[in-house]
Amino acid sequence: MPDWFEKRTFGSLPDEMALRHGHREALYFQGQRWSFAQVAAEIDRVAKGLMQLGVQPGEKVGLWVTNRPEWLFCMYAVFKIGAVLVPINTRLRTEDIRYILSQSNSGTLVTVERSGPVNYFEMVQELLPELAGAKERVLRSQDFPDLRRVIVSGAQRFAGTFAWDELLQGGTAIDDAALARRAAAVAPDDTAFIMYTSGTTGFPKGVMRNHNLVRNVTDQANRMAITPRDVLLNNLPLFHVFSLTNCALMSMLTGARQVLTEAFDAEESLDLIAQERVTYLQGVDTQFQDLVLAQGRRPRDLSSIRTGIFAAGMASSTPVAYQADEAIGPMLSAFGMTECGVGASLSFLTDSAEQRCEASGYPLPGYTFRVLDPETGREQPAGTPGELQVSGYAVMQGYYNKPEETAKAVDAQGWLHTGDMAVIRADGHIRFMGRYKDMLRTGGENVDPMEVEGFLLQHPGVHQAAVVGYPDRRLVEVGVAFIQRKPGQAVSEAELLDYCRGKIASYKIPRHVMFVDAFPMTGSGKIQKVKLRAAALERLPPPATG
Repeated sequence: MPDWFEKRTFGSLPDEMALRHGHREALYFQGQRWSFAQVAAEIDRVAKGLMQLGVQPGEKVGLWVTNRPEWLFCMYAVFKIGAVLVPINTRLRTEDIRYILSQSNSGTLVTVERSGPVNYFEMVQELLPELAGAKERVLRSQDFPDLRRVIVSGAQRFAGTFAWDELLQGGTAIDDAALARRAAAVAPDDTAFIMYTSGTTGFPKGVMRNHNLVRNVTDQANRMAITPRDVLLNNLPLFHVFSLTNCALMSMLTGARQVLTEAFDAEESLDLIAQERVTYLQGVDTQFQDLVLAQGRRPRDLSSIRTGIFAAGMASSTPVAYQADEAIGPMLSAFGMTECGVGASLSFLTDSAEQRCEASGYPLPGYTFRVLDPETGREQPAGTPGELQVSGYAVMQGYYNKPEETAKAVDAQGWLHTGDMAVIRADGHIRFMGRYKDMLRTGGENVDPMEVEGFLLQHPGVHQAAVVGYPDRRLVEVGVAFIQRKPGQAVSEAELLDYCRGKIASYKIPRHVMFVDAFPMTGSGKIQKVKLRAAALERLPPPATG
């Protein structure tokens, strides 16, 4: 008898979809359209090109490319030939790239010449001065001993590199049978990609994942009733697991059409929803907040929206979730991490608005959750907060070349220690409350910054809020609120502090307010609080000592 759940590889999915839905539209990008058959053909061209260049099974292939069809073609091509994809955040710069290329032992780098004002190849040249003199375009770098080749997509050709069209042309030397043999040798339990964490709280780690997310995405699609009739808006960066799994993989598992954008832009996203009759979208609170405001400024026909995923649960997210639910459509909530899959928990289509907007989803099949007291290690009863732990088939293989970090994150029994504060509600839904590292300890009292942010967001002049800790001699730590005002609003620090008095506990009230035009963000749309803490230390007087 076959396994209860069939093991499949990511690289096999495009051929399956081409057979089942060959002439149906698979992809839309900036006015261009591809069928599933055409997408599969492009993937094969790239796969053959990589084989011709000598990319070996298990070789790490860094992909430092902005959202575009070539990203998808290259991703599936790498999977198909059994190499390991290393998606790289396109907001990173030279020192960040130096770390990821070196730490991942990447043998190939695929990048673009430039995107808008950002000259990516100029940064590559800074990192790899040996490129121009590379004999037969085989790189020998002292700083990157594993890196052998660089592929550049763009209008120009550069010494020591392979152009994208050369990659495709070289692939004509590889026949279909050779590609089929290579694809057949890929095992579902092999490492498929290494994705570096977004670094909201520190230095990134490379999360190793095999092909078992096929099951996770399939289960999410079933819970949301995704079919070939659906249209997925992919306006998030492909280097992030949310976009890679829940749009790029979701499309190839369900036959749903994918509408891809180069970057997140609220106005463009809403226009595309109306134009392409999008049925599904996803994002985090900051993105949905921008969508709600943009829809208020210029309403569009969003009646095609059937469902979507909103990363809800935090007190600061709840007001935005309700606004998005009303202005855009019935969103579902979810909890996930790169380390355990995006949809470890997910709402049901039949859930109430309260469950969808105030919780973080219900566990998917194959996952077990528990909440432990971080000090005693005892399991907490329903409704009592503690550290969220997850076990199941989709917990990561580990952090690449970081065994000690892996052992800290995944214990001997297979439980992933998320570092997140959460509760398991009486109805079985999870509620994510924030990172333990973000919790403040003020005068002996615990302060949840998410709760304070949620309160500040109720002020009519506040567009976005983030609260971080700042050292204090007497109270150990106090809150600093970073505030982005709504357009045309002139709310002051005194007004905001007065707004808090008498409404929330005195120890929860921030001691300082700083106004910003924009927040430092990760590529996945999360506020980088580690940078806000540094900004507070830089801009505020040093705390008194003694």
